Amino acid sequence: MLKAIPHIPSLSSSSSSTMVAPYLSRPSHSTSSPAAASIFLLSAFVLCISVATAAVRLPANVTVPAVFVFGDSIVDPGNNNELQTIAKCNFPPYGRDFPGGKPTGRFSNGRVPSDMLAELVGVKELLPAYLDPNLQIQDLLTGVSFASGAAGYDPQTSETARALSLSDQLDLYKESIAKIRAKVGEDRAALIVSRSFNVVFLGSNDITNTFFGPLSAQDDISSYTDLMVKSATSFIQELYGLGARRIGITGIPPIGCVPAQRTLRGGIERNCFDDGNDAAILFNSKLSSQIDSLSSQLSNSKIVYIDIYYSFLPLIQNPTKYGFEVSTKGCCGTGNIEVSFLCNKLDDLMTCINDEKYVFWDSFHPTEKAYKVVLDQIFKDQLSKFF
Repeated sequence: MLKAIPHIPSLSSSSSSTMVAPYLSRPSHSTSSPAAASIFLLSAFVLCISVATAAVRLPANVTVPAVFVFGDSIVDPGNNNELQTIAKCNFPPYGRDFPGGKPTGRFSNGRVPSDMLAELVGVKELLPAYLDPNLQIQDLLTGVSFASGAAGYDPQTSETARALSLSDQLDLYKESIAKIRAKVGEDRAALIVSRSFNVVFLGSNDITNTFFGPLSAQDDISSYTDLMVKSATSFIQELYGLGARRIGITGIPPIGCVPAQRTLRGGIERNCFDDGNDAAILFNSKLSSQIDSLSSQLSNSKIVYIDIYYSFLPLIQNPTKYGFEVSTKGCCGTGNIEVSFLCNKLDDLMTCINDEKYVFWDSFHPTEKAYKVVLDQIFKDQLSKFF
């Protein structure tokens, strides 16, 4: 049975700085205990999506007015900067290849998949964080990311890491729709919502942190993945009920092969953690089947399952084929365990000089180059399914 989830205060329709308050007031969790450190180290896993705009095209006479993204650290452009959580990266060397060399809270050396997806569909080059205190209404009209590093489908995953849960992210989405409606009117707001891309990048933290985590009370992966799929299904139905019609849901990547999982669970030789990969495959199979069912039930919708597992695995197994040299370690520090606060300026002497040789930036998150390689492969085949 899952642990009880503490009540999370509802969000108001006030400004972004006010929106942060309910999350900042949560009871603190110790960051010095081994359990807390372990939970974070397993926090935000790789979702491998990126873009090469020359390789994919929107259909003729089709426009996408906005992109709204939900999920975890793979697509968090800085929402966690405004939360009291250790799942942050708004400090060097993160962002060293981002425009201006600025750390923004993105868990990579440069841009992340949410940015690349927004560029892919012709909206804008960078997708901002909804909780960014400098966010303007014009930014909101073309989309934002509600994602939060270390979040999951299971509310306990997000609560333990003090991240925005999927329910929290949905509340923020509702709030954003209300702001858009107030700015442009009911009819135009409905058009923006229905024609926008809504993409969910989630699930890895549930497997690594909650099911296989140090505080886990779970022992049945089949039942647990059922719970995850049920949460995903409810979320899709709620998005649809709010007017969204183009919805993409990504599967889980080969999480057992990220550097941190190799270090923590791969033995002396740092092999891939097979149980983690098997759990990802099981969840993906169930999620794909459920999305097929939802697509037939929800009229006038385009709900698409996006496979990540088999798109990203080749980069790990045969990195040289894709222009990389290293796929078992990250660029930052030793590359074995560093992520978030463990990937910092103190690691400069060990951090790689040329991150384009690496599939992973830190021990969990891919480099910008790796995201681009995989997104090109995925969306040149998948994009047409949204129309």
